[in-house]
Amino acid sequence: MISYNYYKDTIAAIATAIGQAGIGIVRISGPDGLLIANKIFVSKDSRKPSSFKTYTTHYGWIVESAKRKAQSAKLKKPQDFIDEVILTVMRAPRSYTKEDVVEINCHGGIVALRRVLDLVLVNGARLAQPGEFTKRAFLNGRIDLAQAEAVLDIIKAKTDSALKVALVQLEGGLSKQINKIRKVTLRALCVLEANIDFPEEEIGSLNLRGVSRDLEEASGELKRLIQDAGRGRVLREGIRVVICGRPNVGKSSLLNALLKQERSIVTPIPGTTRDTIEEIIDIKGAPIMIVDTAGIIEPKDLVEKKAVQRSKKYITQAELVILLFDGSSNLTQADEILMKKLKNKTAIAVINKIDLRQKIERDKIGRRFDRVVDISAKKLKNIALLEDEIANLVYDGRVTSAEPALLSNARHTAAIKEAQKLVEEARNSLDNKLSIEFIAQGLKDALLCLDEILGSSFSENLLEKIFSEFCIGK
Repeated sequence: MISYNYYKDTIAAIATAIGQAGIGIVRISGPDGLLIANKIFVSKDSRKPSSFKTYTTHYGWIVESAKRKAQSAKLKKPQDFIDEVILTVMRAPRSYTKEDVVEINCHGGIVALRRVLDLVLVNGARLAQPGEFTKRAFLNGRIDLAQAEAVLDIIKAKTDSALKVALVQLEGGLSKQINKIRKVTLRALCVLEANIDFPEEEIGSLNLRGVSRDLEEASGELKRLIQDAGRGRVLREGIRVVICGRPNVGKSSLLNALLKQERSIVTPIPGTTRDTIEEIIDIKGAPIMIVDTAGIIEPKDLVEKKAVQRSKKYITQAELVILLFDGSSNLTQADEILMKKLKNKTAIAVINKIDLRQKIERDKIGRRFDRVVDISAKKLKNIALLEDEIANLVYDGRVTSAEPALLSNARHTAAIKEAQKLVEEARNSLDNKLSIEFIAQGLKDALLCLDEILGSSFSENLLEKIFSEFCIGK
């Protein structure tokens, strides 16, 4: 792991969400962290933070001038303190950033937090950039780049499964697999380069077979990661599912049933939903952006026209469409039009209101759709069956719990695909007895792709892009 202990300044930021809360944290990291704490913190026992042992917490007060206030207060509570706090010290290198870290646990109000942060900045720290604490953890060698990106995935996780994938990556699950593939690829490259460096000692057929086996193993492991990348992406990002249908077929009732709460207004009056409603739900571990659209009708006014236009836009963009029918009535022209529009979309036909007498022409729907589910959104009947059908489509027929080291990051997936292509090309070149130099160069390029994932090779632009997505305090 590359280590860049070049940071000479000290950074600070509010590390908790802005708003009213019981606790708010101001985080400081850098060589002057303890000295800054000495200037602003008065402890109950009169000791300075620079004397505190690592991984200890201390009760006291944040004040404008710790030295003056401590003398005047005679170790009692200062009269004009800014906040009553708990201060935690984590000394380098056993801290999140591998630098001296001080965390000030304040009351969670924005005024108190801002005043404490301002005081830290006045006394020598600068405001941290987005993700700079995690960036320092990476550059100082505590975590690799894949693990750094996992921190953001943990923060953004919308389901337990997404959290599990991110935690495995943070613990180094993906990094271990990449390093294993890298080791096998590098072993093959070393044999080839030995032949380039010492051409008078011809490489033997036994060694060539070993190189071929290594390349086959590396290519196979890379392929396995790529095959699971789609499922990893779904767990990380989710998919957009749109509920559509003509007015009054029960779209809002279905949304409420899937959410397991009253989110949409439900009335017997057609056209109650005049705009799209979006919510995120967890179906078998996948975050699903579920969208309830306005009924597709011939608009009577400008509002309805806008609503219908938006509904059509969402249907076009959807990765999965649920077309809802009213089982208690015959198919209408509006139903027929929607069925035609969804001809080339991944869709599930859902026949609602099965608690009522059925009139719908079921055979016509069955001829158009591979998947037909009967439900009663009002009575919550067969909602679980519909969830199973959605999950089967989301996971491509493999509804299982999250496996370790799934590729879930688009940057990682692109690098793995390129590495696999290069390794496979090298393998074919070896079989076709092409030049050793050509094969070796291909493997070097493949290793660079793997190094980019781990951060052994990176550009400042790449780091800026990755860490700009973080919040300032992480």
